[in-house]
Amino acid sequence: MLFRSTCAVFFLAATSVANAAYPDRPIRLVVPFAPGGNIDITARTVAPGMTEQLGQPVVVENRGGAGSRLGNEFVARSAPDGYTMLLGSTGTMSINKVFVVKPTYDPLKDFAPTSLVSITPMVLVTHPSLPVKTAQEFIALARAKPGAVLMASAGTGSNTHLTGELFQAITGVKLTHVPYKGAGPALVDLMGGQTHCIFDQVSTSAPMVSVGKLRAIAITAQKRSALLEGVPTMEQAGVKDFEASANAGVFLPSGTPRDIVNRVYAALIKVLDQSSTRDAFARLGADVIKTTPEEVTKRLAADIAKWQKVQQQTGIRLD
Repeated sequence: MLFRSTCAVFFLAATSVANAAYPDRPIRLVVPFAPGGNIDITARTVAPGMTEQLGQPVVVENRGGAGSRLGNEFVARSAPDGYTMLLGSTGTMSINKVFVVKPTYDPLKDFAPTSLVSITPMVLVTHPSLPVKTAQEFIALARAKPGAVLMASAGTGSNTHLTGELFQAITGVKLTHVPYKGAGPALVDLMGGQTHCIFDQVSTSAPMVSVGKLRAIAITAQKRSALLEGVPTMEQAGVKDFEASANAGVFLPSGTPRDIVNRVYAALIKVLDQSSTRDAFARLGADVIKTTPEEVTKRLAADIAKWQKVQQQTGIRLD
């Protein structure tokens, strides 16, 4: 018994010393998508600052595939030693948890959150020929002609699609979903008049709104976007209890020692406090958001509950 107790004390002491030395080698920040998208750019925005704060290179590693699930599963199964991190998002966490038929990871059990880093609002935009200028006019038209309004999306299960499904569930309107292979083709056809609307990220729609090729109806977040300052939120436009934004945050594998989580968290908060980070996010149409690990878990659980209601109403499932 004495031998076991001595070994336990020795193990804890050795672990404490190892954690105190963290980090002593490069860290990888996994992005579960191909290079070039908002999540990838977000990771490459925060990585240099985290490198500076942690004193070791934080290297962005793209592991796309299976709708982000491969990258997430890789991090979930990685050693909980602080040397593999994930830049997770609304899609990779709450949406996959709810809509994927056989999820291979649990966002609430398999990850140790640090902080959210950014929030990117969506916006309902329409073709200028659609005779509506407000959310209430849009709802009235959709109710008068169920299924006649064609809603484009970046594909079944995408944020653009599911935000539209959430809107229908809350307002009781019926839109006809037209999925595309990406937001780019969806926007091209919308501007060409082949479809009528899309719930798109503000950053990609704002340039087309500014030149009159699209009309912005309402922002889906809790506050207005600096890229479309004159456009009200859904709440301001009279659509209650509707909020849908793309959040991103840094996660470690579950079981990572709390002192390492705290070290990463402290470094990340300092990066988020930098004006250069805020400016870079603003160019993406995103706002900096800082949360505690406990707040991340609470938000994630609420997000999952919100999307579960949509799944139950629509029956949507993803392979």
